[in-house]
Amino acid sequence: MNLKRFLPLMAVLFVAGCGSGDSSSNDKNDVKSVSSDSDKAKFKVALLTPGPVSDSGWNALAFDGLQAIKSEMGATVDQKESSGTKIADDMRTYAQQHYNVVFGHGFEYNEPAMKVAKDFPDTVFVTSSGGGTAKNVGAFRFDLEEGFYIAGYMAALMSKTGTIGSVSVQNYPSIVSTLKAYAAGAKAAKPSIGVLPPVYFGVEGNIAAAKSATEQVIAQGADFVIHQANSAAQGVFDACKEKKVYAFGSNANQNSNSSGVVIGSAVIITKTPFKELADAVKRKVYTGAIGEYAMANDSIDFVLNPDLLKQVPTDVQTKIKDLASDIKSGKVKVPKDKF
Repeated sequence: MNLKRFLPLMAVLFVAGCGSGDSSSNDKNDVKSVSSDSDKAKFKVALLTPGPVSDSGWNALAFDGLQAIKSEMGATVDQKESSGTKIADDMRTYAQQHYNVVFGHGFEYNEPAMKVAKDFPDTVFVTSSGGGTAKNVGAFRFDLEEGFYIAGYMAALMSKTGTIGSVSVQNYPSIVSTLKAYAAGAKAAKPSIGVLPPVYFGVEGNIAAAKSATEQVIAQGADFVIHQANSAAQGVFDACKEKKVYAFGSNANQNSNSSGVVIGSAVIITKTPFKELADAVKRKVYTGAIGEYAMANDSIDFVLNPDLLKQVPTDVQTKIKDLASDIKSGKVKVPKDKF
């Protein structure tokens, strides 16, 4: 797919509006900005995440994108955790500080963005998934369903129990869609495979709850488990290690997790898209829309763990490679929900 087709959509993420600059320090433990009216020419980007950016997963990959914007654009950036009723307040605060873009990393940020944006026309609000758009509100979605489809396909081919499962923090539409794709991939590989209903543990960052949910899935016979647990993913991996079953990483490449049970990861690749979006901003191109990023433009991947490669039969490796190629070319269409 020609990446140039996506630039108008990718531009939705970032726009250089009028704003004030500030100084910031940015590492994964302490990301701060100090607002100042003396350097209004600076381009300012804020990131709100549902959990810590040290999670080696969903939140970390957004932070990587933010850091790419900082290094390539010389932008002033800030990041903080924000959830529930705090989301709208945090968006409003950043807008009052003249941030050009306020980025909410998750479906749950879309509705607050639509409400707050009406009062701050000079700030663009962008959420990762969600259907609401306006003149200064955009959304984008990474088609992680493609990576989950491959994971399900692999799990079905390798499962010894004939049962696979999944664990998630919430049943957000964007998450549910990936878990459906996991099941669809499994059925495509082996129609007789048993795919357990997802177990939702409901509390962001609760490692113990994630572990308990995973234990429930394993107790029902699953020997492969995929997750959408965000910062609680370690609980999933710990349970899989104790019960001697395989896990899949999600969002970021989690193959190197110390548990030693992550056999492959469905991965979102953010750095290149973020840098391209920054370039679109520099050219002052903006349209409120929903941008889409997939394997076809190298934004999604499925990565086998090289340390566990011997556990994956050669024919399965070949089938996975071929499936990824067919998805990328459009020969195989992965199902995904509209939201």
